[in-house]
Amino acid sequence: MIPPGLPDRDCPLCPRLAAMRAANRAAWPGWHNAPVASWGPLEAPILVLGMAPGLRGANRTGRPFTGDHAGRLLYATLLAAGLARGGYEERPDDGLTLTGCRVTNAVRCVPPANLPEPAEIRACNGFLRGELAAMPRLRVVLALGTLAHAALLRAAGLKAGHAKFVHGAVHVLPSGLLLADSYHVSRYNTSTRRLTAAMFEAVVADVLKRVSAPG
Repeated sequence: MIPPGLPDRDCPLCPRLAAMRAANRAAWPGWHNAPVASWGPLEAPILVLGMAPGLRGANRTGRPFTGDHAGRLLYATLLAAGLARGGYEERPDDGLTLTGCRVTNAVRCVPPANLPEPAEIRACNGFLRGELAAMPRLRVVLALGTLAHAALLRAAGLKAGHAKFVHGAVHVLPSGLLLADSYHVSRYNTSTRRLTAAMFEAVVADVLKRVSAPG
C-alpha cells in the first residue's frame, strides 16, 4: 500500500524526474532513488514543507532532509523546540523521532540541479493535497521557501497571488489553516546568512505559539 501523499516508486508523471531516477539507480544502486515518503505522525498539528529531495540527501537516504546540509539546522531546531526526540546524525537509522510535526516536500523526487520545473510541481501537487487531507489535526504548514509556499497555496485551491511569501509571515487561509513562511534551510541561505539559526528558531517558536493557542 502506498502511504498517504506518496507516488508509486516508478511514478511516470514527470519524464525528466523519471529519467533521473533511472540514471541514479544505475549509478548508485544502493541508494533510495525513488519518491521520498513524508516522515512524522499524521496526527501532528504542524507540517514542515520543503522543496524537493537533495541528490545526496533524501534521494540517497530515503528520509526527508537527511544526509545533506539542510537537515542540520532543521532537525536541530525541531529537537530544541520539543517537536522531536533523540539525535540527528544524518542517517535514517540515527534514532531521531518526530513527535509534534511531520516533514515532507512539494516535489517527491530529486530534480536535476535541485530545481524542479513548474510542470513537475503541478504534477506532484495532488500528492501534497493527499497529505493535507490525511492530517486530521493539522493547524500550520511551515513552508521553507517560495516554491513550497506556492505549492501549498495550489494544494489548498488558492491562486499564487493569494498570499505573498515573506520570511516570518503567517497567513490565515480561508480554511483556517495557517501558512507560515521561512527561508529554506539550504546551505546557500545559511552560508550567506540570509537565514541564521536564530531567525529560523524564531519562526518555529512562533509556529509553536500559534499551535498552542486555543482554537
